[in-house]
Amino acid sequence: MTVRETRCVLIVEDDLGLQTQIKWALDGFDAVVAHDRESALVQLRRHMPTVVTMDLGLPPDPDSVSEGFWLLAQILAAAPDTKVIVLTGQNERANALRAIALGAYDFFPKPFEPELLKLTLGRAFKLAELQAENRRLRESQIPDTAGLITRDPAMLRICRTIEKVAPSSASVMLLGESGTGKEVLARALHQASGRRAEKFSAINCAAIPENLIESELFGYEKGAFTGAAKTTLGKIELATRGSLMLDEIGDLPFPLQAKLLRFLQERTIERVGGRHEIPVDVRIVCATHQDLKALTKEGRFREDLYYRLAEIVITIPPLRERIGDPALLAHAFVRRFVREQDRGFMALGDDAVQAIEAHLWPGNIRELENCVRRAVIMAEGSTISSEDLGLGQTDSNAGPLMLDLRTMRDRTDKSAIIAALGRVNGNMVRAAELLGVSRPTLYDLMHRLSLK
Repeated sequence: MTVRETRCVLIVEDDLGLQTQIKWALDGFDAVVAHDRESALVQLRRHMPTVVTMDLGLPPDPDSVSEGFWLLAQILAAAPDTKVIVLTGQNERANALRAIALGAYDFFPKPFEPELLKLTLGRAFKLAELQAENRRLRESQIPDTAGLITRDPAMLRICRTIEKVAPSSASVMLLGESGTGKEVLARALHQASGRRAEKFSAINCAAIPENLIESELFGYEKGAFTGAAKTTLGKIELATRGSLMLDEIGDLPFPLQAKLLRFLQERTIERVGGRHEIPVDVRIVCATHQDLKALTKEGRFREDLYYRLAEIVITIPPLRERIGDPALLAHAFVRRFVREQDRGFMALGDDAVQAIEAHLWPGNIRELENCVRRAVIMAEGSTISSEDLGLGQTDSNAGPLMLDLRTMRDRTDKSAIIAALGRVNGNMVRAAELLGVSRPTLYDLMHRLSLK
């Protein structure tokens, strides 16, 4: 699929005479034409036009209005930012207004004034340009998520989700492998919320014995059990007006899940040995590396508690799936540990960076952090090598550290062509249409990539 042309307009018209007339009227634009729905979709994929002009009455469907609306829906589904201008007959005003309601940019009655149509197209292009610039600026902004270092697109989307969710009181569930930074995100959620001035507490449900976790969460009254010499507040009550993170929620004992569910529903607690309900205003953030849905099917986790906790679910990708993050984090850890150990200037060598990018990091960020700390302590000189990291030697024939854009692009093109040919059973015409290129271009690509 080619890059969207800033002055490209697609003219969809089944009347060839009118099609030519519209093309002449739009001589200041890069116009491409189509005569039916199928050819229009092919041209849309191939040229990615900014603006489309189309007639609602298109063959071959006997119900031409339905065919036109179908094409409009397909265009907006494939390219939501495309500005569609509907050209209508004198008696189709109601259908034109319906098209506007479905997402069309504007409509023009036939016959039309060429100058007015060009003016409308110019406004559509200007709006598309402003929207594209707004998207570029929004995507270039790195979310202000405290404590998180990332450039990975998936993680940046998660940061923006955190920023959106933070002002609400919704319970948030963080899912991800151990060491992916769930507590960092939980603290970021707290810092971005209106509760930032209050306490953030965290409790690991897997680290506390089953017979103690109830009193840790809900507190206990004096004399509630042997050794209860005084009334003690639990983690939930201590976090009043703040946030409480329940880490490894999947390990919460089943009998205690009912009491936690009642707290989430009523927002009141009873201390162990107590007789009075105590109202508590606290934001709950839970985290786990386990599959809670599978645990509910096995009867090990209450389904009603799961849906109460999972108002907002955020899945954190492992470090091995974050583009560029292993090296980025490693550089940040080197700077931090050099200051802590007072080692002076130190930096990662090229072989160390290659080893970091090649490693799968089953322990995620925690493993990387420990690895870099050890390297900073053990390295003899100012350059940290792969040997200092303890990750083994990288391929000596790999050459200098670089990212070959041509190789990466060829690999992507090859995968897309193979997938397209497989989908259409080797039909070259349909494969070219699916890929949005001409058939000669497809043949040239296949020849260059040694595909038969």
